[in-house]
Amino acid sequence: MKNIVIFGAPGAGKGTQSDFIVEHYGLTHVSTGDLLRKEIADQTELGKRIKSIMDEGRLVSDDIVVEMMDKAIAADTKGMLFDGFPRTVAQAETLDRLLAKHGRELTCMVQLEVPREELIRRLLERAKIQGRADDNEQTIANRLDEYNNKTLPVANYYAGQGKQKLIDGLGSIEDIAARVRAAIG
Repeated sequence: MKNIVIFGAPGAGKGTQSDFIVEHYGLTHVSTGDLLRKEIADQTELGKRIKSIMDEGRLVSDDIVVEMMDKAIAADTKGMLFDGFPRTVAQAETLDRLLAKHGRELTCMVQLEVPREELIRRLLERAKIQGRADDNEQTIANRLDEYNNKTLPVANYYAGQGKQKLIDGLGSIEDIAARVRAAIG
């Protein structure tokens, strides 16, 4: 059973490649945003807490995200693709513990590498297509800096475990997908 983290900067193509990975390996796609929305929609006790936090404009705590991840891992029978989690080394360590608790381990972390100039070009293009006025060059630069400062250390964590799979994120979607499949095996 494969358990994979998809990783990369905003605009690297994680969403697109996630779809291919999930389909090819028959995995459950786990996105923190989707889990949050599901808890709220199902009106669970946890969902009510999440809604209250979000209505106040606060970020959902790691404790709540971990609780949701634990439930998702416990319920899964196919293997998982983690998208948007972990975002910090502490979350990566927690994910390892959660997987171990359920008799699993992380297969690998697929890291899509794309040069900064290309990321900016892709994000500006996506903003134009989706009509997102908030995605301008300054906010994109801020998001990329945030990724480099806070999230990129997760790559070193998995590299230290020998689980990092660096993938060239340039080229056609199909070529990138083929490189991802080859790296995962």
